Amino acid sequence: MESTMVVPAFAGEGRLVFEERPVPKPQQPDDVLVSIQACGICGTDLNILAVPPAHKASVGTILGHEGVGTVVETGPGVNTLTPGDRVVIAPRLTCGMCRYCRLGLDNQCENYRTVGTTMDGAFAPYLRIPERGLYKIGSQVAEEDAVFFEPLSCVMGAVARAPIQPGAQVAVIGGGPMGALFAMVYRLQGAGKIIVADVVPYRLDYARRMGADCVLNAKEVALPEAIMQETGIGCDLVVDAVGNQLGTAIHLVRRGGQIVLFGLRPHENPTVNQYTITRYDLTIVGTYVGLKPFARTVQLLESGLLHPGRLITHYLPLAEVMHGVELMRSGQAMKVVIKNG
Repeated sequence: MESTMVVPAFAGEGRLVFEERPVPKPQQPDDVLVSIQACGICGTDLNILAVPPAHKASVGTILGHEGVGTVVETGPGVNTLTPGDRVVIAPRLTCGMCRYCRLGLDNQCENYRTVGTTMDGAFAPYLRIPERGLYKIGSQVAEEDAVFFEPLSCVMGAVARAPIQPGAQVAVIGGGPMGALFAMVYRLQGAGKIIVADVVPYRLDYARRMGADCVLNAKEVALPEAIMQETGIGCDLVVDAVGNQLGTAIHLVRRGGQIVLFGLRPHENPTVNQYTITRYDLTIVGTYVGLKPFARTVQLLESGLLHPGRLITHYLPLAEVMHGVELMRSGQAMKVVIKNG
């Protein structure tokens, strides 16, 4: 095994700088060294690299958290993994001891660390990570599906908070990778009609090819009227996968329906009519990361019922990671995956 690797380090203000660094070794008893085969570019990575940034990351950190790889070496305290095991990354490492962890709300941990933001991530040939941040995944799961483990786990956590009845009519605002995953999972739950709204024709065309029953360009149609025409009453559930669409979602959901707020736009503060929420008995669920959705996500991928790898439009080498960022940012790619080797 090589002793050094060339990796892109976050340099602040939308910049990555390639540096030669030593291949990490286990330092703590629970450390695991993973050879990374592939890592997806996430919306969080785009937010970190935005100017100004919409998500924090430590300067000098290697980004990337949607990784799949193979265990190479383990520390002496590792009990559940051995070299050769195929693993995926659960990047948010919680403390287990703060007030929220002890309430069972580990997604609200006050002392968490995150792979790819506060500690080195998976846009690299090798990753050192504590054992608790890894899950074994079966060899029957294709690499292109396994690389979606982390984003799919976030969707699984959200759907657990807002399940639907068979035949439900579901609208997803935002046709990017996360919106597409919501459409896939709610279809598995029995959604009778899936409607995807976006402003990028490329994504809408992709959503149509992926099986959406209806796609709507919000620049070309009035969404409330179009949704009413499609459903006759409004949607049973609306997902905001963008992060600033609550006002729109309120006008798309039927009375007594559900709204899932998933996307993150920390710099935006949309105006909301609270009267409408109260008068029409709406249930609004904010979801972040999910409460321990990882084992269920592995089970779903291993079942073969879902194949999110269909969302991948580009594979790029590590040296072209910024090109991948620009492709996703421009709306001319659905999902970009960085491959090693």
